[in-house]
Amino acid sequence: MSESNLSTLRIERDARGVAMIAMNRPEVHNAFDEVMIREIIEAFRDLGEDESVRVIVIAAEGKSFCAGADLNWMKRAADYDEDQNREDAGELALMLNAIYACPKPVIARVQGNAFGGGVGVVAAADIAIGVADVQFSLSEVKLGIIPAVISPYVIEAIGARYAHRYFVTAERFTGSEAYRIGLLHDLASSVEAMDEQIAGLCATLLANSPKAIEAAKNLIQAVSQKSIDDELMEDTVERIAQIRSTPEAKEGIRAFLEKRKPSWIKE
Repeated sequence: MSESNLSTLRIERDARGVAMIAMNRPEVHNAFDEVMIREIIEAFRDLGEDESVRVIVIAAEGKSFCAGADLNWMKRAADYDEDQNREDAGELALMLNAIYACPKPVIARVQGNAFGGGVGVVAAADIAIGVADVQFSLSEVKLGIIPAVISPYVIEAIGARYAHRYFVTAERFTGSEAYRIGLLHDLASSVEAMDEQIAGLCATLLANSPKAIEAAKNLIQAVSQKSIDDELMEDTVERIAQIRSTPEAKEGIRAFLEKRKPSWIKE
């Protein structure tokens, strides 16, 4: 992927290893179409594999974060048969999973409203920070459809109880409500305050072991919602044994004992 040739995204990097992927279709409130979905998949895969990248922020240009599906895309999809709809939904599923399964920590910078699939993007990120007065809606049932593809991420974020309400009412709710139910981790009083919070989070993440962060993300996905039985305990024992044996873990422990910064922290 050539970052200079992207038509729906803007990507920026800084010297510390923080990359920002900004959805860049403000004229349609950053709604998804086939092109944006594919570019997001490729951007997360490429940045996820780039060892110089330590943290990814997914953001948006304009007043909206993401309005969900693009109207023209929806018009085309209205004439799809079941197989075409299955392929179309499969691409959206790949996009959300590219965010969720990215080996780098992902922060959602929610500066504006998020509806439908946009809520899925917020939920798929590891950390989500938003401005208090933004609005959210899981609006699919208003169109006679359901939030199926985004549901694993949204339900993981807000739980089944709140999904029962917001999946079936499609009502709008505020950033404050999104924070209360777990969709947002933190609220900010303004965009400027949000950017300060995100800068602090990036600094915190950059102080941690890159490989351990990746392994921690994998651990959460492996353990979440599982019964605590012999198989799960054996899996967690194997995970810690493997990572303790890595050069990065050995360096981190030595640095702690020697009261110095580990090698992955850039001065």
